[in-house]
Amino acid sequence: MDSTELRHLDDAATRVMVVDGSKLVRKLIGDVLARELPGLQLVPCGSIAEARAALAEGPVNLVTTSLVLPDGDGIALARTVREAAGQAYVPVIVVSGEAQAHLEARRFTEDVTDYFDKALGHQALATFIRGYVQPEAIPGARVLYVEDSKVVALATKRMLERHGLNVLHFVGVEEALAHLEAHLGQDDVGADVILTDVYLKGALEGGDLLQRVRQVYGYGKRRLPVLVMTGDANPANQTALLRDGANDLVLKPIEERLLITKTLFQLRLARLPEQGSLDG
Repeated sequence: MDSTELRHLDDAATRVMVVDGSKLVRKLIGDVLARELPGLQLVPCGSIAEARAALAEGPVNLVTTSLVLPDGDGIALARTVREAAGQAYVPVIVVSGEAQAHLEARRFTEDVTDYFDKALGHQALATFIRGYVQPEAIPGARVLYVEDSKVVALATKRMLERHGLNVLHFVGVEEALAHLEAHLGQDDVGADVILTDVYLKGALEGGDLLQRVRQVYGYGKRRLPVLVMTGDANPANQTALLRDGANDLVLKPIEERLLITKTLFQLRLARLPEQGSLDG
């Protein structure tokens, strides 16, 4: 690790480790984070070996890693972070242009917290990381939430509302579709993000809602993000949801931090202008 890349801030600063085999990419990501998230201490590393040495010097709050590294890959790096002595659980984010393909193929292990498609650009990356290290509420943002279990719905609704989100809860897909159809042709589509369980007791399920939003209404992933909650561990079923247009999956049992992080990221991403890839 090049010592000139380190930014020496106070010990209380949030430390973000950026792991990439390219010094240029490390600097690019580091510059974006320094500009957009002032107060962070950047810990750039060029390999798994360098990351292991840096972790031995002190814990970090978040790790971003490229998928391909000189001495392994991002998945191996995630495992290294988990095994580091004294390292509390921290988010490990894979930053790659191939992350979506790996996600759909379910190649990521449980050591990887999340992924980021570098094609989304610089500002989106900063927004994504801010959601983990400096989460900020978006008061009044509307979550169209479909869940037929009263117990699950109550608990999840409370999670969302604790972070200032306005929850429009519907027991069935039919009710949710009626709400969306009342807003067709308007600038306001009736919600800012959809959160739906995949398996529901009515005639229609979460996949049907996703299909209607994408194929019939024609709303893209930025116009109306859709997060699908599922306890189905079948990789093929998870892949199908993503290919059908889900922005992301929220796996059950629901962990509040991940639910809120994913929801806020989709809300913020929807409001960002389109930008060039991180390669640019």
